[in-house]
Amino acid sequence: MSLFRLTLRNVLHRRFLSLLTVCAVAVTVAFIVLLTLSRESVEQGAQKGYGPFDLVIGAAGSETQLVLNTFYHIGAPTGNIPLAVLDQARQDQSVAEAYAMTTGDNYKGFPIVGLESGYFFTRYGGARLQEGSMYAHTGDTIVGSYVAKSLGLKVGDTFSGAHGLVQEEGLESAEAEHGEEHGEEHGEGHGEDHDHGSFRYTVTGILPEFHTPDDRAVFTTVDYAWAVHGLAPEDREITAVLVKPASLLGAHNLKQELDGSDGVQAVYTSKAVSDVLNAVDQGSRLLSVLTAICVLLAGISILLSLIAAAGERTKDVGLLRLLGKSRGYVWLTLTCEGLLVTATGLIAGLLLGHLGAYLLKDALFAQAGIQIQPYHWTPEHWLIALGAIAIGLLSSLGPAFRMYRLHPLALFKS
Repeated sequence: MSLFRLTLRNVLHRRFLSLLTVCAVAVTVAFIVLLTLSRESVEQGAQKGYGPFDLVIGAAGSETQLVLNTFYHIGAPTGNIPLAVLDQARQDQSVAEAYAMTTGDNYKGFPIVGLESGYFFTRYGGARLQEGSMYAHTGDTIVGSYVAKSLGLKVGDTFSGAHGLVQEEGLESAEAEHGEEHGEEHGEGHGEDHDHGSFRYTVTGILPEFHTPDDRAVFTTVDYAWAVHGLAPEDREITAVLVKPASLLGAHNLKQELDGSDGVQAVYTSKAVSDVLNAVDQGSRLLSVLTAICVLLAGISILLSLIAAAGERTKDVGLLRLLGKSRGYVWLTLTCEGLLVTATGLIAGLLLGHLGAYLLKDALFAQAGIQIQPYHWTPEHWLIALGAIAIGLLSSLGPAFRMYRLHPLALFKS
């Protein structure tokens, strides 16, 4: 009987304990794979989330909150700033491009963002719309690819937005439907605090898939917020100004000029994103501790399984020795059994980890605009595989070495 067939027979003979060991290894590997893919996706998504806009100007408050709301469409804005700030930024010689943004409404939970159309050409270059055309008039919208897919929107569709960044389930969704059905009949909505049924948006285009937070937003003209709320010219404000500096020195000078003046702050985008990544890293350290515990438990599981196998198979090993099999062969039978169980758990864990990433990708992207890649193989995967095999081998050495040292007759007496 070949070594592999003997090893497989031994594993199947103790199938329940072997299955538990495989599950322990698989769960540990799957957890590490999912953690690795998620961390990499967060880092990549954070780094490419703001494009060339190294400076953002908004209302005084949390720098992180301003950046997350402006570029990642997460959370609430820090407030509004005078429209004159946009003119001040554009007049600065160190500014290559500056675009105004207004926000504060949503459509079925997706943010409606007023943004000058030049933003898309500056950030994404010559990327063309999937279909339709760019917005040109108040009420025209283009929708992100994820929004269009999730809500089934197409060019020519019309809808009404709701006040706030997140539409509450139940009440507001019911009111939104009521507003769409009856808004045109009565010529009015339900007030500023809920739906803006009297103001209708028209989808004029669908954005291509960028794999950025912009995929999960609805974009329209900057003046939509003023039109929805009926603001007079002297009361018009904006939420933020996205700045592409001509140079790093220019960004520094503009920040020094605007930061802290009249309730306005100017924020280095990269610094705020780094603060978020640092917070994520701190959470990753805690998860790393949990991962280490899981690895230790998986190793103990393999060790206990092989100790039990060695105890059950003492006479079988003695018979092999009397039939002329070498000590090395005996050592290999137990070692290969540990490696076979570990390799099976490793393969199952890799598959489970990527399956988990696939199942979680939509939820992660919907909540944070982070695009996890479930089929992506990273260099860390090789480290995970080598680590799992090493743990299986180390856990096998003790029981195998014990059987290796005993004399054949002693094996029958034990």
